[in-house]
Amino acid sequence: MSEPIRVGALRGIVMRAPGITATKGFYENNWGLTIAREEDGAVYFRGTGDEPFVYGLKDGPVYGIEYVHFSMPDRASMDALHRQVVAKGATALGEPAEFDDFAGGYGFEVLDPDLRRLRFRTGAETAEAKEEWARPRKVSHVVLNSGDMDGVEQWYVDVLGFRVSDYSADQMVFLRCATDHHSIALVRGHYASVNHVAFELPSINEFMRSIGRMKEKGLHPTWGPGRHGPGDNPFAYYVSPSGFVIEFTSEIQQIDEHTHEAQVWPRDVPEKMDQWMTAGPPTSAQRAVMQGRPDPGFPELKGNQP
Repeated sequence: MSEPIRVGALRGIVMRAPGITATKGFYENNWGLTIAREEDGAVYFRGTGDEPFVYGLKDGPVYGIEYVHFSMPDRASMDALHRQVVAKGATALGEPAEFDDFAGGYGFEVLDPDLRRLRFRTGAETAEAKEEWARPRKVSHVVLNSGDMDGVEQWYVDVLGFRVSDYSADQMVFLRCATDHHSIALVRGHYASVNHVAFELPSINEFMRSIGRMKEKGLHPTWGPGRHGPGDNPFAYYVSPSGFVIEFTSEIQQIDEHTHEAQVWPRDVPEKMDQWMTAGPPTSAQRAVMQGRPDPGFPELKGNQP
């Protein structure tokens, strides 16, 4: 049996919420991103890497995800991924085509089982990488809550070629599409929602300096700094002005496909949740905000498909 076509890499994410573009100053002045493009009702930010944008804000009626953004190496792999998605019975939103937005490129969109919109793009415009100290380079990973974690996990594995890196008891699964330990993680929840979005700093020193920059602005982590067990990455979580949880991270584990074996990490051993034990396990208040607000996704798009 042949290996499934695998998604290339995570590019970033666009969030939607009522009046969310009014919070752009937080991301530019505090979080360390740079505005790449402003449009009517939308703002897009770049990091210091070569992606044209890594994070977006779009005004909309609900609190949730506009789309999660992925790359593919080339048009041939994009077309192959689309054929695989269709063959697996997933909801592809049309055929691969040229995008008409400022990032350009070629690709298509699909709905996952929780009706989240995923966008795949190749041949996008590139930005010139910047050497800026203690500024996020990229979106490291997106963590999603789901009322059907097991079913959604199987969908990402079967339809998009993701692989399981690790589990956190029976409550969380970490999925990779490239060498980063996880680009997507799923949490067992009561409904579909955003758990958090993590931004990568190039080094541990820049991670700590970013926390310092936020402190100078009067902003303190709601959880962290600490260092996760699964993924071995440092963490510092904040709550954005719109109520979404965002994270600084760095040095995420790189997976060797030939030697890595997924393990189940316990959740009742504090040092497995935070190796440094500087933050300890998340508080009940932190867990509550990470449950997020229910995100209905795009049921109207599913209804438009044959």
